[in-house]
Amino acid sequence: MTSFSKFLSITLTGTAALNLSLARAGEMLPPPPPMEGAAEAVSPPRDDPFERAIRPITNPALFDLAVPRSQLHPFFMYQSFPKSIDTAIGSVPVDGDLQVYALQLEYAFTDRFSLVALKDGYIDLNPDEVLSEETGFANLAAGFKWAFYYNPEDQLAMSLMTQVEVPTGNSDVFQGTGDGALIPSLNLLKLHDRLQFAGTLGLHLPFDSDEESTTLYSSAHVSYALTERIFPLVELNYFRVLDEGDGGRRFNSHVGGAVPAVAEFEGGDLINLGASNADANRDLVTLGMGLRFRANEHVDFGAAYEIPLTGKSENLMGSRITLDLVYRF
Repeated sequence: MTSFSKFLSITLTGTAALNLSLARAGEMLPPPPPMEGAAEAVSPPRDDPFERAIRPITNPALFDLAVPRSQLHPFFMYQSFPKSIDTAIGSVPVDGDLQVYALQLEYAFTDRFSLVALKDGYIDLNPDEVLSEETGFANLAAGFKWAFYYNPEDQLAMSLMTQVEVPTGNSDVFQGTGDGALIPSLNLLKLHDRLQFAGTLGLHLPFDSDEESTTLYSSAHVSYALTERIFPLVELNYFRVLDEGDGGRRFNSHVGGAVPAVAEFEGGDLINLGASNADANRDLVTLGMGLRFRANEHVDFGAAYEIPLTGKSENLMGSRITLDLVYRF
């Protein structure tokens, strides 16, 4: 069975069990309001227009909605590596892929405040050349989201989110180094008729700036409700290295720990190499296009295809496919 088949089978089985348990317990939540002019209605209206907002798909460990929600968010990511990457010693062949299996959690205490745990998961690293095939766990990151501006009448919300990343992961998959990091961000959500706009601006601030690079990130999302169930979307992600690491020896299972010393870029959203030559390619820009499908008032499915707009040999992404499920409770 393929990785995708495994993920889809587990996701569908879990969703069916959750929906069945809710139905038996009589806990069906009140449904969202129909949008003006929509051809099909999923259910009678709710008071809060933010209930029809959809979660972004790409950059999942850092990009979230501005409004607090109680939800489970399993996702699967398949990222192909470029055929070769630029390094301080010349072009080096890599090719292959990495796969990520993760489960995120958010629990809303009120409409304005929630606990979030957005980074975790299991990484399967499968390069074809130079780097080693390895598996291991990602770092853990968790924190809080506070919607300091929450205006359903104007369909506008803004929030501050702060996570602390702990170096609990395995160095074999480029995790677990340094002393962790603080990840603050400012988030925006605006709804207008069938359009949705969302964005985030944040920082990765390592507690040890030698072991990890200091980076800035920003993501933007635009989607359109074709119906009450179908939402095509476009997302743009930007990462910039503000202060590179020291390039010290780490991730020893890969070419003797030399990767941070020779890499001329950083790892984007999931990986931080602490590369000393990351100033050669400070910027990474990616474009994602996809679709979210609302199965019912509890469950959304999503799929997105993402490519880098900056040079493919200047990062670890050749292309990426992200599949997810959002279960609201």
